[in-house]
Amino acid sequence: MQPNIIGVRFTKVGKVYHFDTSAVPDVGIGEHVIVDTSRGRHLGEVVQVVKETPPKPDGGWRSVERRATPRDLLLFQSWQSKQTEAMINCRARASELKLDGVKIVSAEYNYDGSRLAFLFNTESEEKVDLKSLKKDMHDLYPNTYIEMRQIGPRDVAKIIGGMGACGLETRCCSKFLTDFSPISIKMAKDQGISLTPNEITGMCGRLRCCLIYEYEQYVEARKQLPKRNKRVVTPKGDGKVIDVLPMSNKVMVLIEGEEGKRFTETFDREELQPWDELEALRRKSEAPCDRHEGGGCTCGKARKNNDRAN
Repeated sequence: MQPNIIGVRFTKVGKVYHFDTSAVPDVGIGEHVIVDTSRGRHLGEVVQVVKETPPKPDGGWRSVERRATPRDLLLFQSWQSKQTEAMINCRARASELKLDGVKIVSAEYNYDGSRLAFLFNTESEEKVDLKSLKKDMHDLYPNTYIEMRQIGPRDVAKIIGGMGACGLETRCCSKFLTDFSPISIKMAKDQGISLTPNEITGMCGRLRCCLIYEYEQYVEARKQLPKRNKRVVTPKGDGKVIDVLPMSNKVMVLIEGEEGKRFTETFDREELQPWDELEALRRKSEAPCDRHEGGGCTCGKARKNNDRAN
């Protein structure tokens, strides 16, 4: 039987997860459903109906158990209102246990309050022992399954929100980014962005997510333009490329003018010709013809050689 796959989101700006809704047919976008996840049962919103079934994940598809009822939604809102209190209690206990370097970022209940996850971040990459903290939280919330879940600095910035390093009132990760893409320093270099740390670092202390927004466009544009230090032929003479302007499809060329004067000029890609290719053609045209000798040859090379001989 072909599974019916839908995309479900558990937070307003969160990653979309796929579930099999064969047992609950005709589920549409905007509806809320109860789904079986690796962390228990959760309530999520349907944001996607997948027409072409994606590759089956390891372990098979998780299923949609049922549609959420009005009671489920009220329960969810009720438990959400208690999350801040749970986070404060966990922070206070972590402080008493002197868990230096551990930051409790948030607390998340599932829709019926049966599970409570504390999301934390650490300053170092070394593994921390939170068994005592987890036990104390279980004693404080005896009828709830307690989970201590470590998250990265990008996720911390996403949860906390606030102004972005660029000045936008809401950070991209909190506003619309549902997943984090790998970012490298090469992306900044290829776009000609200053490598000064405060120019490329976000509020999370990592490379800014926006470095990837136009990266592919820069890569494609650069493929059509000569590289730096490449010699080119321009309408104003031969020169060397000193800078590339991918988004405007132009390059800056340093030209050797008359009497050794040097000047810089910007040209469109269509105005340039590769110097090495033209030089290769020139040398080929001046080379002697190996197959034809004497004045009877109609080859251009032979005629040129005969002219020189005469």
